[in-house]
Amino acid sequence: MSAPATGNGADGEAPLLAVHDLKKHFPIHHGVISRVVGQVYAVDGVSFEIKPGETLGLVGESGCGKSTVGRTVLKLLEPTDGRIEVRGTDITGLNARAMMPYRQQMQMIFQDPYASLNPRMSAAQIVEEPLIIHDVGAAAERTERVAQLFERVGLGARHMHSYPHEFSGGQRQRIGIARALALNPDLIVGDEPVSALDVSIQAQIINLLKDLQEEFELSYLFIAHDLAVVEHISHRVAVMYLGRIVEITDKTKLFETPLHPYTEALLSAVPIPKARSRGRKRTILAGDVPSPINPPPGCHFHQRCPYAHDRCRVEAPTLREILPGHQAACHLHDDGPALPLATPAGD
Repeated sequence: MSAPATGNGADGEAPLLAVHDLKKHFPIHHGVISRVVGQVYAVDGVSFEIKPGETLGLVGESGCGKSTVGRTVLKLLEPTDGRIEVRGTDITGLNARAMMPYRQQMQMIFQDPYASLNPRMSAAQIVEEPLIIHDVGAAAERTERVAQLFERVGLGARHMHSYPHEFSGGQRQRIGIARALALNPDLIVGDEPVSALDVSIQAQIINLLKDLQEEFELSYLFIAHDLAVVEHISHRVAVMYLGRIVEITDKTKLFETPLHPYTEALLSAVPIPKARSRGRKRTILAGDVPSPINPPPGCHFHQRCPYAHDRCRVEAPTLREILPGHQAACHLHDDGPALPLATPAGD
């Protein structure tokens, strides 16, 4: 079991999960002999830590590699390069058998609450399946455990023998949460777990996840594109663009003092009440997200960045600490923090 929840993590506390320069590249095959003709650079050098009891939000546009990070961290996808450590133990090269103990410690809640559930299994069978795979308890003990989980996620034991098509979207996601909790994990990766739900149901699920975190001392890697949801549930936030993390800090600093132009643009697009929007500057990004098959040289964001200069086009900035506890990968801060961000190029 994890150490007690610590809000945004106690200083000096050993991380539950540490990811170092993680890369996941997918080969592109062509022709009769399936020759490799290129790579999709889905994740291209990502590093972060998650402490016990902490939620790290991972945000960015669709296609930036967020979900691939989550699946690679859990080794549902094998990493191309880099290192994944759980409580200081390197699990990167472990085979399926050696990974079994770590499967119990790390679980996932998927984005689509219907596609992630086997339609041929009852809800109870779905939640019990991890217990069977890991040989946890006798049949009677597993049944009791499943009933407890159903009650805890707000479904009730009366729903145990229903099938996925008999539930609403929010109820299906509660089944997914119960399944993720079955093995008493320390870390749960939520891959946009509320994006397919109605707004009112999203709030219920987010509040449930927060309650469960406090009760079971959980850590979350919470992947989302909705910044309002991320702000509500996260302690720290990492912003991802085209396979790389461009900014990471606690949520208050990120929302009040963004240090990367991409973060600035994302925050400016968040809807706010009209009364609060007076004088607000909206940043409109030009062009589309480049292809991860052929990412631009230098800073991946320079083609859309209003502040880009010559160095950005040839040299990739490193993710480094600009302000205390606040990291960003941007050449604007090479000579110290540029607050507010520098005047856009050409102005």
